Amino acid sequence: MVGSSLIVAPSILAADFARLGEEARAVEGSADWLHVDVMDNHFVPNLTIGLPVVEHLLKATTLPFDTHLMIEAPDRWALGYAEAGSYNVSFHVEAAADPVGLAKNLRAAGSKAGLAIDRDTPIEPYLEILPHFDTLLIMTIKAGFGGQKFMPELLDKVRTARRHLASGHLELRIEVDGGIAEDTIEAAAEAGADAFVAGTAVYAADDPADAVRRLRRRAEAVVAGG
Repeated sequence: MVGSSLIVAPSILAADFARLGEEARAVEGSADWLHVDVMDNHFVPNLTIGLPVVEHLLKATTLPFDTHLMIEAPDRWALGYAEAGSYNVSFHVEAAADPVGLAKNLRAAGSKAGLAIDRDTPIEPYLEILPHFDTLLIMTIKAGFGGQKFMPELLDKVRTARRHLASGHLELRIEVDGGIAEDTIEAAAEAGADAFVAGTAVYAADDPADAVRRLRRRAEAVVAGG
């Protein structure tokens, strides 16, 4: 990691898919993780990349992969991404038959386990299973497409999760994904997020590495002042 208690994870969903290796290397040294969105055209209507591309991309960069599975039947497919070398593999609770069992299997396969919660899913029913996870990924848009507008009302889930973790003395990354940019990251940090996925805000910038640094500074300023 870059040396911060906060995580900034550029999303290659906003990168140039013809130059994924170069785009990943462009944020080495400034980003903590590389966020990789796997979409199957079933769980979400979009189709992106699968395991073969992830396996090759892992060889092209030193960044730890934060692999976000927006797919049906993650119980069947998730372990492949862990075994390939992903640092963290998050799957959607809405799609998983046995979230706790899959989390245990991901950890056994060598990765961190992440639980993803989509826009319309309440978080309360899943608070009790959080000790089995390393990351809680809360969507701040509707899963499936990049470039959507940030929905601040979804930060209530972040606040709920942060209170729950504090009361139970649990260690868990709370990650937000969707519409994170310089004008929204501070609100997410204030709500209790400590990992931030940013796509367009990074890869639409003239200097993606500098964009990551600017995002980090804004989030760190909130933490330092909190």
